[in-house]
Amino acid sequence: MVWQHGDEHHIPDQYRVHKHGAWLPADHRVHREWLRRTIEHVDTQPKQELIPVLQEFKDFIEGNPRIYMYFTEMWEEIPRKAPYNRDPTGKSQIRDYNHMLQVLNHTFSRAPEWTDAAESVGMVGVPMCAIFDYAMGTPSGHAAFLDPDVNRMLKRVLNEWGKFLQSPESADVLGDHKSGWFGETGKRDLLQVANAARNTEYSFEEMYICDPSKEHYGYKSWDDFFTRRVHDAARPVASPDDDNVIANACESKVYNLAHNVHLRDRFWIKSQPYSILDMLANDPLASQFAGGTVYQAFLSALSYHRWHSPVSGTVRRAFVEDGTYFSEPLFESTVGNGHGDKIDTRGITVAQGYLTALATRAVIFIEADNPAIGLMAFVGVGMDEVSTCEITVREGQHLRKGDQLGMFHFGGSSHCLLFRKGVRVEGFPQVGRKENVPVRGKLATVRT
Repeated sequence: MVWQHGDEHHIPDQYRVHKHGAWLPADHRVHREWLRRTIEHVDTQPKQELIPVLQEFKDFIEGNPRIYMYFTEMWEEIPRKAPYNRDPTGKSQIRDYNHMLQVLNHTFSRAPEWTDAAESVGMVGVPMCAIFDYAMGTPSGHAAFLDPDVNRMLKRVLNEWGKFLQSPESADVLGDHKSGWFGETGKRDLLQVANAARNTEYSFEEMYICDPSKEHYGYKSWDDFFTRRVHDAARPVASPDDDNVIANACESKVYNLAHNVHLRDRFWIKSQPYSILDMLANDPLASQFAGGTVYQAFLSALSYHRWHSPVSGTVRRAFVEDGTYFSEPLFESTVGNGHGDKIDTRGITVAQGYLTALATRAVIFIEADNPAIGLMAFVGVGMDEVSTCEITVREGQHLRKGDQLGMFHFGGSSHCLLFRKGVRVEGFPQVGRKENVPVRGKLATVRT
């Protein structure tokens, strides 16, 4: 999918990037311009008092020697050479945790919106990830964002961010102005992505449940807009009476399909094999998926963010497993000398397999009515600040194919479907497909 206005093939190679599951713009100039404006605003205004949760974050960093070392060193380990020293454009990037906190302080007063830069218009959907961007890929950043104490603190920070995104003030970015979600670029790109999934030409009100007569189409907040519901007619359930047809659980783009997956594997290496025990949080039911099949796809900021049951069946287990929020693997050797080696600037784009085992995630086991499927699992994987997973079903509940399972708040990330060894699932969409696979549409079939 295209994260900025226009065709991404027209972006010069030195500006094009593909990272963070399409939550940062395809054109890096948009990312840089957003960060440049944000830092310029912070640096030219009187220093602001930190909001309480960020003051708590500061005290947490300074009150623990280990954490203080991480958050001091991660900025020092960013190489002092291009492109790291010129991002944002024309200025040194964020270089210490105090500056980071001031930038976060300003960022938390505004929901994500569209930014114009050069010949592109795009949106930074994960501003905290943009702020941590290079620091995440350093040795100290890697250690920090794996640390349980850091992740508990980040959860508190993200919960406060979430409260703002659920407030009426956050709806200001939903206007029809140039940087608004219902502006010319935002609305067109939303519909382009949604309609491409089924080759339709629906208007926004035909695609999504809303009230065009009201301000912001009736959405009360940024999160209310991001968790918007889709009309049944726009996303019908595939073959509702045929239990051999598996429906797509999320409006998403194919990432990977893996067969004969090991129960335990080294998910942190560059090839990123799936590790079922880690994905499923060592649940007692996880052992049934040894040698099974994993299908993974990711959601972008322009996608629909609710999850739906791929089969008719009964919920056996449903829980949220807390995990990491900004961890990415050290795929390239990075020496913390502050002057030399590279950081893998592709970031979380190439870490989605890794995240299935470490990130905060929702795990739902479903016993399918179809005995040819039997027990299967859905995993909703949070990423960066998009890690709030809400499960809306309960254990023991019987579901019909296409019923809602839950949703990502403040956006979406990635999801997996797991099938046991011997379940003959065929006809998955091709990896590399450009368009989203429509939610509740046909995903695959099971041979009996």
